[in-house]
Amino acid sequence: MSTTSDSNLSTEIESSLSRTASAARRLVRLTSPEVDVILREVADRIPSAMPGLLVANALDLARMDTADPKYDRLLLSEKRLESIAADLRQVADLPSPLGRILEETTRPNGLFLQKISVPLGVLCIVYESRPNVTFDAFALAFKSGNAVVLKGSRDAHDSNEAIVALIRDVLRPHGLEDAVWLAPSEREALPHLLRADRWINAVIPRGSQGLIDFVRANARVPVIETGAGIVHTYFDRAGDLEKGRRIVENAKARRVSVCNALDCLLVHRERLADLPDLLQVLGEKHACNVFADAPALAVLKKNYPDALLFPAAPEHYGTEFLSMQLAVKTVDNLEEALEHIALYSSKHSESIVTEDAATADLFFREVDAAVVYANASTAFTDGGEFGFGAEIGISTQKLHARGPMGLREITSYKWLVRGHGQVRG
Repeated sequence: MSTTSDSNLSTEIESSLSRTASAARRLVRLTSPEVDVILREVADRIPSAMPGLLVANALDLARMDTADPKYDRLLLSEKRLESIAADLRQVADLPSPLGRILEETTRPNGLFLQKISVPLGVLCIVYESRPNVTFDAFALAFKSGNAVVLKGSRDAHDSNEAIVALIRDVLRPHGLEDAVWLAPSEREALPHLLRADRWINAVIPRGSQGLIDFVRANARVPVIETGAGIVHTYFDRAGDLEKGRRIVENAKARRVSVCNALDCLLVHRERLADLPDLLQVLGEKHACNVFADAPALAVLKKNYPDALLFPAAPEHYGTEFLSMQLAVKTVDNLEEALEHIALYSSKHSESIVTEDAATADLFFREVDAAVVYANASTAFTDGGEFGFGAEIGISTQKLHARGPMGLREITSYKWLVRGHGQVRG
């Protein structure tokens, strides 16, 4: 990009961010009922806007190979749009996260202190190939009093433009259309946003590890990291076979392109004989490619489809597949399973299948991840399943927020101090 065009882009972004920051200051004047009415109006517009949204989405889909794992993430359908409308109404029904009294006290000098929840201000959401995030991010930001800058990818350019046009059309009569801004989809726009600490209060990347690493390395704006999901399930010596079978299938195959999908199955050596049963449905129903270490491979060769079975290479461990592929690793004990998870986990979601309560408790204590399960599928790592409504992302870091980020996780707080003339000596 030439210096002139880069300067023009910078000027365009600065101007838009200034308007977004101004809208953020106006948002705090809305009452909670007024916010909810607007969110429901956006939901009510979706049915009539559906033909246009699907046409825009079809333009995006036409540019992507149907075999690309991102294709499913990009796809909108009538059913998915109806679900999005329901999610918007659900967010409207949730209690406001603002104005909560988190702490209060009266000091010996009579000063009355209150710590209350407030918006972060302006959020920048950076994401790839997922137009549903455009609706979700707006809804959660708006409900929590935040303005939002949406930096989608070129893959979803037409879908995102149509969605944001719908949202801004609803906001316009309220003088709040600038509370949501769709930044240019070109990659060259991203560094300008990451340096805009004058206007943006937090940036939240959602997407590949490469995108997240780029944002983290180049941002002057504070980053709330939503990491890629390299997800394990450990089938313990005391694991129940029927539970394990259902959990493994659901975690891997329910929706293969999401960040909480299963990537690596760890199997206790004493339970290798049960491995064919654990994976039977994945082979017969889902045609899942399996990359297994030598002990697991020897067992599976007798039962699993040959065309779907491969020796595991080192790179298969620590890979987020986002497709119908699964790594399998044999471990001698819980300690070895914990070591493997510590080495390869992205600290997103990890699960154990066991009937031994002491083993489950140790797994809970020692696994360092945002969400840790016992005898349940990692598919539940989702804001809706946790009762948060839609989610802004799954945070894998430890500062500010961790796990599914709902409304409360995108607020901050401030102190209110009421006095009656006190001065400090």
